[in-house]
Amino acid sequence: MTLSTRTEPGHRPGTTGYRRVVLSLFAAGVATFTLIYGSQSLFPALAADFEVSAADSTLSLSLTTGALALTLLLAGPLSDRIGRTRLIHASLLTSVVVAGASAVAPTWPTFLGLRLVLGVTIAGLPAVATAYLREELHRGAQARAAGLYIGGNAIGGMTGRLATGPVADLWGWRWALGAVAALALVCAVVVWFALPASRHFVPRPPGRRHALAMTRRALTDPVLLALYGIGMLGCGAFVAVFNALGFRLTGPAFGLSLGAASLVFLVCACGSFGSAVAGRLADRFGRRAVAPAGAALALAGLAVTLSGDLVVVVAGIAIMTAGFFVVHGVASGWVPVRAHAGGVAAGQAASLYLFAYYLGSSLFGTAGGHAWSYAGWPGVVVLSALLFGGAGALSLLVRRTPALAT
Repeated sequence: MTLSTRTEPGHRPGTTGYRRVVLSLFAAGVATFTLIYGSQSLFPALAADFEVSAADSTLSLSLTTGALALTLLLAGPLSDRIGRTRLIHASLLTSVVVAGASAVAPTWPTFLGLRLVLGVTIAGLPAVATAYLREELHRGAQARAAGLYIGGNAIGGMTGRLATGPVADLWGWRWALGAVAALALVCAVVVWFALPASRHFVPRPPGRRHALAMTRRALTDPVLLALYGIGMLGCGAFVAVFNALGFRLTGPAFGLSLGAASLVFLVCACGSFGSAVAGRLADRFGRRAVAPAGAALALAGLAVTLSGDLVVVVAGIAIMTAGFFVVHGVASGWVPVRAHAGGVAAGQAASLYLFAYYLGSSLFGTAGGHAWSYAGWPGVVVLSALLFGGAGALSLLVRRTPALAT
């Protein structure tokens, strides 16, 4: 087994290297979530333009996240052999091209096909980001930086959803997706020039036997399995809510335009704040104490959304968003640390976590569309509450599992 041997302590907070790492992965997180979730606020427009149902319109996101989940199984091990930064740059640049093409897709099948390809090309970044942080940063700053990276994801999700609505109101959904691709290109350029080269990456030996051994370890550690489950259930609950939210806000109950409804995605800033704070709390009090609190916060916010008052609904969405990103920020940063302590390739463990995460988005996100069609908003709340409750139960289970010495 080959493990990374550090000759330097890693970038510390306050240094130029640390600031470049945080800036780069924040920008990369913005690009990733902008590209993935840019279509989410456009579901009503896509359904009307292509003459498909509400549930079918959610396929434009579910196919992306489903393809992303499957590709992560290859991208993580690939990064353990060729390096982290090469895969990050290639992933961002190719994804910008595919996203631009999807904006001019002439038919619904073509559009869905390009959204599926986007899931493949974008996989290189999330597969390696947390592994890169573990290798290149000082141990005392890793949870904090992971929280900031997840915060970039939250800002990207907010930007993609927020920008597309008003642009679609003015010029249509195609221009909206073109704007998303342009923003992602700017982020890719920032990452290209700012991301420091890896200093502590050690390639894993090739070979099927070694890969199978690493996979077996990654799939038999009880804490890693629980963390994968937390990611899948938490992401599924979160995406199910936001997939149905646009239909609720633009429907008879509130009657908002796409642009006005997209303003609710400003609450994703609460996710950025929540993940950053959770990272600091995890560095101070430990991840085991913070994750269950995030699940409880998400459940509380979800219950508030049952109100018929728009302001109260938005407040509930904000609380739920903060709680979800606390859970995700802690769990995603925990995976490579636990993997390293157990002799598992960090990139492979991170890719398995994200496989489960985006599989939950794909499966339960579409389920959220069906829950909306058959039972309205209460059906969506029940589905998401069950999923957040499961994530909370797993986080409590992890608290009772012994830690491994690194």
